[in-house]
Amino acid sequence: MDKTEPSLSHDEAQESSTHAEADHMHDLPPPETYTIHDIEDERQAERMALLTLFRENLKEHRRTRWGRYIFRVVMVSLFLVFLLITQLRHFEGVELESLSGSGHTAMVDVIGPIMPGAPTSAENITLGLQSAFADKQTKGVILRLNSPGGSPVQSGIIYDEMVRLQKKHPKTPLYVVMEDTCASGCYYIAAAAKELYADKATMVGSIGVIMRGFGLEEAIKKLGVESRVLTSGKNKAFLDPFSALKGEEKARAEQLLGKIHKQFIKAVKQGRGRKLKGRDDALFNGMIWTGEEAVSLGLVDALGSYQMVARDIIKNKTIVNFSYKNDWLDELSRKLVDSALQHSPLSGGGAVGSWSVQ
Repeated sequence: MDKTEPSLSHDEAQESSTHAEADHMHDLPPPETYTIHDIEDERQAERMALLTLFRENLKEHRRTRWGRYIFRVVMVSLFLVFLLITQLRHFEGVELESLSGSGHTAMVDVIGPIMPGAPTSAENITLGLQSAFADKQTKGVILRLNSPGGSPVQSGIIYDEMVRLQKKHPKTPLYVVMEDTCASGCYYIAAAAKELYADKATMVGSIGVIMRGFGLEEAIKKLGVESRVLTSGKNKAFLDPFSALKGEEKARAEQLLGKIHKQFIKAVKQGRGRKLKGRDDALFNGMIWTGEEAVSLGLVDALGSYQMVARDIIKNKTIVNFSYKNDWLDELSRKLVDSALQHSPLSGGGAVGSWSVQ
């Protein structure tokens, strides 16, 4: 016979379950106990961690702040240096030796066409020369020329100022040194100096005046274009390129060129005097000569470079460049004004503005 387990009542089963749970609780590890000191230590550790984090954050903030400060200082310094360079561009190449007290050779450059509004305008060249002569350390002045010529008016202004400055500063000699080219208005300027030097291959001379223009009346006829010119004076459209050249206009233009040519010749003779060798029709016919030929004709005193003149003639090889140049703001404002005047319908310009005189 099979034996079966005795069944338990509901109350007995519940009591048995309760005893089992109590036995299981006795088997679990005892819960952790914390003292007041433990809690304080934990809070102190948290405070120290926060303090360390705050200090590191403060250091990083200070580094960032100093970085911004240094950046601002650098940017302001660069801006000030830029302004200083902009102003020093008026007098390029000024060297520290000029402050030594031993003196220097001053130099002014004329490089490029001599025209109003250009770096080689009469205004810029005369300002450079005035500064060079006014400097108490200047032992002599070199005008370095490399120009095909340009405006007879600008050349005449520079010539006159060179004569004036040499009279005002008789102890400061003025020399001209020609480089690649010294022709036309450039030689007009050169003639005012005490002595002239050139390289043996320098192109020298072109003592004459030229007026250039175009006759476009036949071209516009072929294009079916009609020229309409209205004037308030019969000569206001003088040398209009869209009209046929009149005999009286040509005669008047040649008369003007002849007068300007005579002014040019007079300036050269006043500057060179008895040094000139040859007849007027041979020297002043617009011909170009090499530096060697110019020496034989008395148009140049000797062959030499600006370094040689500074070292051997002025006896001071320290060169300080006083060339004056407009800064970019001056150039911009000048160009804007010139452009506005040129495009104004009431500017008063005549047809002769289409021609250039050199």
